[in-house]
Amino acid sequence: MLKSLLVLVAGLGMSTLVMAAGPVAGEDYKVLDEPVKTEVPDGKIEVNEVFWYGCPHCYALEEPLNAWVDELPDDVAFQRIPATMGDTWTKHARAFYAAKALGIQKEMHSDFFDAIHEKGQRLTEPDAIAEFFTHYGVSKDDALEALESFGVKSQINRANAKMRSYKIMGVPALIVDGHYVITPSSAGSLENMPKIADALIDKVRSERNE
Repeated sequence: MLKSLLVLVAGLGMSTLVMAAGPVAGEDYKVLDEPVKTEVPDGKIEVNEVFWYGCPHCYALEEPLNAWVDELPDDVAFQRIPATMGDTWTKHARAFYAAKALGIQKEMHSDFFDAIHEKGQRLTEPDAIAEFFTHYGVSKDDALEALESFGVKSQINRANAKMRSYKIMGVPALIVDGHYVITPSSAGSLENMPKIADALIDKVRSERNE
């Protein structure tokens, strides 16, 4: 019994040392061979979340991620990028960018997730998405126009290009400074993803100040 307890305590001590040492490249996060150019003002550190509205893991990440985003310092710029890994994914990406163009994206984002995961709505067809948008003071005609607009199609193409550059195979994923990719499997859990992002933000900030 005593021997077992000593082994357990030793294991806990080792875990504490690993945590104190910070996340490890290749284990807790991936380093991109070719960094992706960021799109934030000088002095800002870019953090992107790649997600899909239909992903249950992305949905589960929403609450801890939103709490984390609310506490981010002023030198961190956070944005979401909808994944485009299939037809349904792209339709949801179209909804995300159309809502952004209409000025309702922040307002409808959580509700869109809830509608899919709590109410069983697919929200893939233009009419269904446009009808959903009417709850935020947008006319159905304006919603349909936004969904088919050139600007929205261009943003989807850019999101698709970023997906390829980040070399991610699934979602959710957090990308810090266009260099570092954090996934649930690398982080060990969804809740750990923001914690590792914090450490990498500190790393970027420190390297910039050297």
